Amino acid sequence: MCSPLIASTVIGAAQTASSLIGQRQQAQMQEQAQAIASRQERERYLAEVSAMRTQQQQEKIAETQRLQESSRRAMEARSTATVSAGEAGVSGLSVDALLGDISRQQAEYEFSSLQQSQMTDVNRQLALKESGIGFSRNMLRINQPIEQPNYIGTLTQGLQTGLSNYGDMYNAGLVKPK
Repeated sequence: MCSPLIASTVIGAAQTASSLIGQRQQAQMQEQAQAIASRQERERYLAEVSAMRTQQQQEKIAETQRLQESSRRAMEARSTATVSAGEAGVSGLSVDALLGDISRQQAEYEFSSLQQSQMTDVNRQLALKESGIGFSRNMLRINQPIEQPNYIGTLTQGLQTGLSNYGDMYNAGLVKPK
């Protein structure tokens, strides 16, 4: 028959091993969950930034097309004004004033369009910066320190369990004093 001290030691050791295995498995699961969440957050952030940059490129193309159309219309208006003035026999300062007015309107439109584009770019830069800050915040929230197995505490608890079991056996009369 097995000695009560050996039996209580085995029980304590088994509890210690079981606890350490459980703690390590829990830490590994948390590490895995953090890795997955971090990867998903990086993918989300990159998709968000990519979408913003794509929209920015599309807006630049649309702006360029609007400015080209404005130049084309202004050129047509100047040509039409010049031909009409010539057919009407008008020349001199009044034609120059008309052509200058067309050029002024074109310049105002282009300036306004460029100014609007610059304001949109500033807003986009702020949104990108905020997105980066949000990414950093999310990564800090996701990647919290993981509690590692507590070897000393678990060994102490296992020893305490073993001694407690031995004491219970002694009080129950299962262990005879020597």
